[in-house]
Amino acid sequence: MSPVKYHYDQFPPSHLDWEKLVPYIGPANAAIARYDGLLEAIPNAAVLLSPLTTQEAVLSSRIEGTQATIGEVLEFEAGKLPALISTAKRDDIQEVLNYRKAMNHAMHLLDTLPISQRLIKEVHRVLMDSVRGHNKAPGEYRKIPNWIGPTGCTIEDARFIPISADKLPNGMSDFESFIHSETVGDKLTQLAILHAEFEALHPFLDGNGRLGRMLIPLFLWNAGILRAPMFYISAYFEAHRESYYNKLLAVSEKKDWTEWIIFFLKALTEQADMNCSRASEILALYNNKKDELVKLTHSQYTIRALDWIFEKPIFKSNDFVDNSGIPPATARRIISAFKEDEILFTLEEASGRSPAVYAFVELLSIAEGRNVS
Repeated sequence: MSPVKYHYDQFPPSHLDWEKLVPYIGPANAAIARYDGLLEAIPNAAVLLSPLTTQEAVLSSRIEGTQATIGEVLEFEAGKLPALISTAKRDDIQEVLNYRKAMNHAMHLLDTLPISQRLIKEVHRVLMDSVRGHNKAPGEYRKIPNWIGPTGCTIEDARFIPISADKLPNGMSDFESFIHSETVGDKLTQLAILHAEFEALHPFLDGNGRLGRMLIPLFLWNAGILRAPMFYISAYFEAHRESYYNKLLAVSEKKDWTEWIIFFLKALTEQADMNCSRASEILALYNNKKDELVKLTHSQYTIRALDWIFEKPIFKSNDFVDNSGIPPATARRIISAFKEDEILFTLEEASGRSPAVYAFVELLSIAEGRNVS
């Protein structure tokens, strides 16, 4: 079969089947509004939901072929993983860490910049820093053809050929203009079109999929739909990977924007509900532990300690003692109390100069959606 080629002169779409779309637009907007309401109720959501942010980085990178888990990423940050882990595993973990770093950089840039080509290039530079693909012009649009297909395939055997390099600058200008367009009416439909277009343009030599998914929560935040860019869409795309790619491909192959938008709106609806469920579980866990631990420790520093382990659910004991802002003797006593109450589990006992490593397993289980032992 011949490769599918980019949909020249078809962006933005001139016609959408609104009769088909309307039944999906309302539920998607309502689900996201419910989730946004929950975000408002969560104190310091950036801290409490940080494990979900890391899990999003893990899953978005996994769609591109990485194999790292949230536990491995957090253990690596805590210094627990052995120095002799494979180069491939270390690279996988670094890609996840870069995703998180790039997201934080984007949030900072949005304080002074709109979502724009300049912002996209800056975020891509951070995403690709010192990882696989770092030699593929980070932060610069490709100047040569690229194609999508099985590893090592030729352009003749590719599944999809994005826009040609000579037409890419105009394509990205049209993309940027559409970000700020008011012609669509429904912002979630506009976002669906933008996501498909970015993936079809494939403007960089590497990192396009991760960056395209990162732009989803950034758009929702920048448009005022969410109060924070904490929307975790990759779980749905990873679970429906084949449909995700097929629907994107059909935009160029069949000019089928409507079916892609329906898929995207369903993804937003289901993932908003899942995000609500996970965030509610985390909030309930926080409130339960807060009441329990205040009674257990009788310390004015209990809440600070709890916030710290929510943000760093795998950590070295000395990091907590040195960096939590709690007097060292009190910090050690709190760790002992958390261990005795089985809030923290020991991943690695202290040995010589090596500190103990602890994990907040209940929180990790919620973030991963499975029991972590």
